[in-house]
Amino acid sequence: MSAGSWRAALAALGCALAGVDHVLAGCGPAFCAVRPPGHHATRARAMGFCLLSTAALAALYALERVDRVAVLDFDVHHGNGTQDILWDEARAAYISTHQWPFYPSTGAEGEVGAHGQVTNIPLPAGTGSPAYRRAFLDRVLPALRAAAPGLLIVSAGFDAHADDPLGGLALTTQDFGWIGAQIGALPTLSLLEGGYNHTALAASVRAYAEGLKGGGL
Repeated sequence: MSAGSWRAALAALGCALAGVDHVLAGCGPAFCAVRPPGHHATRARAMGFCLLSTAALAALYALERVDRVAVLDFDVHHGNGTQDILWDEARAAYISTHQWPFYPSTGAEGEVGAHGQVTNIPLPAGTGSPAYRRAFLDRVLPALRAAAPGLLIVSAGFDAHADDPLGGLALTTQDFGWIGAQIGALPTLSLLEGGYNHTALAASVRAYAEGLKGGGL
């Protein structure tokens, strides 16, 4: 942390809540390019660079206006904080693809939430484009359809990129564009999570945003 970290975390959360308002007003998808990330922060503690659980709090805020929300998390790390906060919330689905075993040592398939609304899809290091896309088509999209969310919140972490120093899933820039295209028909709010190679991050965010514009779940 630095002297400005808490102010930045509050601003990131405020941006996410404004993003919820934007999307639910019918203004199209929103991408919040914010830091610090949020999906590791639990009810009781900050961890993993995360101070506030931005996606989970945005989901609870959205549930004041829609019947159901879903959080899709494709960061290379499991979003233990998001899962923790939404564990007992039947109206909020949480769906995560993540490297396993890996930090923070959560996200096993058997972790399904108090109401069976959590879908964890652990993937081994070295998982590349073909295997990842199969898992997305076979597991993520059916879970999203079953959730039927009035709002999709995406924990958009790009540290699964092959060039990222912290992850090992070996995805490509084009994979993130493909992910965006799969979910683009849903009302979608995306929040930046991980991504630590600045060149790969910039290219992946752009590809993902372009994919969202032409997608169709």
